[in-house]
Amino acid sequence: MRIAFHGADEEVTGSCALLVANDADGRERRILIDCGMYQGERLCDEKNARVFGFDPKSLDAVFVTHAHADHVGRLPKLIKDGYAGPITMTVPTKPLMRIVLEDAYHIMSENAEKCGDMVLYEREDLDALEERATVVGYHEQVSVAPGITAMFHDAGHILGSAFISIEAEGKRVVFSGDIGNDLVPILPDTEPLSRADAVVCESTYGNRIHEPPAERASKLRDAVEKTIDAGGVLLVPSFSIERTQELLYELDLMLPSLKAEIPIFLDSPMAIRATEIYRHFQNYLRFDAPILAEPDRDFFSFPSLRETLSVEDSKAINETKAPKIIVAGSGMMSGGRIMHHLLRYLPDPKSLLLIIGFQAIGTLGRRIYDGAKSVRIFGQDVEVNAGVAAIGAFSAHADKDKLTRWLTPEDGVSPKKIYLVHGDPDAKELFAAHLRGQFATEVIVPEFQSVHEV
Repeated sequence: MRIAFHGADEEVTGSCALLVANDADGRERRILIDCGMYQGERLCDEKNARVFGFDPKSLDAVFVTHAHADHVGRLPKLIKDGYAGPITMTVPTKPLMRIVLEDAYHIMSENAEKCGDMVLYEREDLDALEERATVVGYHEQVSVAPGITAMFHDAGHILGSAFISIEAEGKRVVFSGDIGNDLVPILPDTEPLSRADAVVCESTYGNRIHEPPAERASKLRDAVEKTIDAGGVLLVPSFSIERTQELLYELDLMLPSLKAEIPIFLDSPMAIRATEIYRHFQNYLRFDAPILAEPDRDFFSFPSLRETLSVEDSKAINETKAPKIIVAGSGMMSGGRIMHHLLRYLPDPKSLLLIIGFQAIGTLGRRIYDGAKSVRIFGQDVEVNAGVAAIGAFSAHADKDKLTRWLTPEDGVSPKKIYLVHGDPDAKELFAAHLRGQFATEVIVPEFQSVHEV
């Protein structure tokens, strides 16, 4: 049995791993776990467009951990390049994946028209993916071939997220996908790792400890009240799936006790559609407050929230006087409607930019987070006079402590090998050193397209 790493090896995004194992009849089987997009300044950069390091036609199965673009973004390209087999995911992942890929396709098509960028896949590839997507429940055993099975376990990262265990050749290999943060207010806890011979583990925050979850609400309140007092604008670049829904949940709980009313704009068509999917799959959620006992039984809507689906409604936000809150994508400030609001409000010292998600190297969000005094947006130099704050407790990713706890199996036997992916180089190296001191196991930081025996 061997694992080849074809993405998220030298950075956070682009998750893609290939497991090769023999079935009970001695026939080699090839299983792909995730096929994500590299995220940064452009969707159509050379990494996303390059040929896969394997033949898509040779794959026997594809499994998807969750619907974020850096885990599903190149699935239509996989189909375009010849893959014709099943693509298996949890029930809520399928509709979430569709809106993520529709959005990516729309952006790519616009970039192709305006800048001559290539389009990674066509509409028919999206439709083919929809037809081939097979859904399963958590803990439902999936047979890949005689002697090879897979199972999905709740990762507590976003709606429908999973870590995947694959059993073959008498071994159990676990692919973490993305492991969720502690005490996420609307999701079940991450399931424990019962046992594993080898684990492919994310390391996004392998070098960080988040603030205690209880600080999530207090820091958000501070940001909102500071905005009210200053008469400014609170800008929240938010990922459309999970981060936005958690933010709406916290705001719904907070608003009745604020010193003044403040209009809140959800200015993201993708986030609005994702929130509808969250409403539909509420049986997959878990709440830390009895919010469903309220008359509307809906914590994603409240009187001061205005959803701006159309471009005209988005532009009309400017007509509402400050103070106000604008929640818009993209979460890394690499595109979307947040760019127009940044252009307008970053120079305003009364405004506040609140970062509640990971900012990948190379993105505008990372430059601002790192303290840039001026950035370039739509060809214009824009001064960063607004305040910049961050709340790590809103992260959808586990920190070093949570990952370490998760990597300690219930059976008390440490995995023989741990492969660290999905992290910046410094984070992976520091986390690897920490794990080597914590466990009597081999910790490997694989290189791009490297192949490792399990």
